[in-house]
Amino acid sequence: MRITLAQIAPKLSRSNLRRIEEIVEQNADNSDLIVFPELALSGYLLQDKLYEDAWNTQELQTLAKLSQKSDIVVGAALREKKVFKNAALYFSGGALLSRHDKVHLPNYGMFEEARYFSAGSEFESFQVNDKRVSMLVCEDLWSAKMHARLFEEDPDLIVVIAASPARGFEEEGLLIQKQWYSLLNAAALNSKSKVVFLNRVGFEDGLGFWGGSCVVDEQTRILAQLPKYEETIQTFQIDL
Repeated sequence: MRITLAQIAPKLSRSNLRRIEEIVEQNADNSDLIVFPELALSGYLLQDKLYEDAWNTQELQTLAKLSQKSDIVVGAALREKKVFKNAALYFSGGALLSRHDKVHLPNYGMFEEARYFSAGSEFESFQVNDKRVSMLVCEDLWSAKMHARLFEEDPDLIVVIAASPARGFEEEGLLIQKQWYSLLNAAALNSKSKVVFLNRVGFEDGLGFWGGSCVVDEQTRILAQLPKYEETIQTFQIDL
């Protein structure tokens, strides 16, 4: 399976859609799956801009059409009347195949997601051809209950999209990266699944995002890895 990791720096703007379309168009012929970060269509620190910049799924039909060539996973702020969700969307075969609304919304320190978003309540896997896939959004992977659900679902592939700010700077490296990789390894090992992790880069209102996107296998070996802090779009051959 050819997986393209699109580690980009989204803007606080709806202009992200056009750029994502361009990236898909440039990589679709050489990819089976293209993955973008959490809130890639919106930017992360939306706050009150959420009322202007959130999407409904009907506005994303161009992504659905593009998924006829390559599957697409992308993060979006979605609006349903007066309710907003932080969602991961999986487009395949010309349609929106699955949607996961972020269940665990951080609301501490630098995070205020619960102030603006409503939490999702469901988690399930879905079939893509002969493969079973699960999607999580950032903080979801930090929940022990989610790890238990992943074990129950027994997916072939877990896709985790994130907007993780850089913090915990140490001489030997970035603490938050170590913590994330430990969680990815636990999910892969316990679920006997390959895990795709796609974290954004760039800056928003003083927050810097570290990237470090990767793919790990069932034995926690790193099969693919992108650099920290740099926008990078790269395709890897991963055997499922």
